Amino acid sequence: MTLVVVAATLMAVNSDETTMTTPTGAGMRRRALLTGAGGLALAGAAGPAGPVAAVPVAADRPKHHGFTGFEWLGVAGWRVTTPTTTVLVDPYLSRFETGLGAGRLNPETRLHLDTAAVDAVLGVPGAPGSAVDAVFVTHTHWDHFADVPHIAATRGATVYTTLTGYHLGQSMGLPSRRLAVVKGSEELVVGDLVVRVVSARHSRSESGGLLFPGVRTQLPPRPETITELPEGDTLGFVLRRPGTRGGVLLLGASDYDDHELRGLDVDTVAMPVPSNDVTADYVARLLRALDLPRTVVLVHWDEFESPLRNPPTTDDRTRGRIREMTAEIRRVSPRSRVVQPNYLAPMALL
Repeated sequence: MTLVVVAATLMAVNSDETTMTTPTGAGMRRRALLTGAGGLALAGAAGPAGPVAAVPVAADRPKHHGFTGFEWLGVAGWRVTTPTTTVLVDPYLSRFETGLGAGRLNPETRLHLDTAAVDAVLGVPGAPGSAVDAVFVTHTHWDHFADVPHIAATRGATVYTTLTGYHLGQSMGLPSRRLAVVKGSEELVVGDLVVRVVSARHSRSESGGLLFPGVRTQLPPRPETITELPEGDTLGFVLRRPGTRGGVLLLGASDYDDHELRGLDVDTVAMPVPSNDVTADYVARLLRALDLPRTVVLVHWDEFESPLRNPPTTDDRTRGRIREMTAEIRRVSPRSRVVQPNYLAPMALL
């Protein structure tokens, strides 16, 4: 059985210091970061040494308190659970090597499905608690979409995705009835959640380009390499309780459409950490468009080519960007709480 480390803790970042309640765990050598499209060649860094407390997550993961529990799955991935409903956003658990961390991203890296890693987090298909009602996909790059067709097929989920994801999903074995195309502005009832689809944008490389651009308007051959999973347009999702105000905005890449964000009435935003400054005034514009949300959860900053293990690791450059982002968040929205999550740590965000 594949084992991963889990901790029911959060790292809360404030303007003066960084504090966290840390699980026992071993850091991993930093190997890769891809925040949106831009992060290609970042240096490795070793994490702190220490004992590893490995547990089978699906069987014994900590329980959340309140109506809704949010658990970060790494990169921009989430598991969201309510008393009756389980929703995933961008679940990527196979976390295979592409050469990214060494600065030699191989576009012809073959897609690899690690079913043991998926089962360790989600549970063996058919086991109690392993069912998934819906999977929402922000875009179809490999670190957001590669595991989605398998998860949906084995957990009974409907996949809400772009037209590109609709065609890629079918080419990867999902029937069309299990795929739902969304574009933005839809308000969907999924169990006891309401999910609003938000048109978003994908971040860019330092040269201004987009990694693996393109859309799929027809059924392609089954993709075999990471370059055959193009961006295919980008979405965000707001989750809220029916009949209530407020919500949680989950973004999958570090760019957005200001106009689409205004009036969303969210309390929390999951904000990807960008790898460059190509997106102008990224932090301030986002916070102001959302009317200064109470909580900002930083995502898409972790090394994601090794199995989940707490504490999550990253490199010195990314840690510096996190500090800069945190300072900017404090400047623009002093009352906002900034959180760096641990993997699979239940958070009460809604």
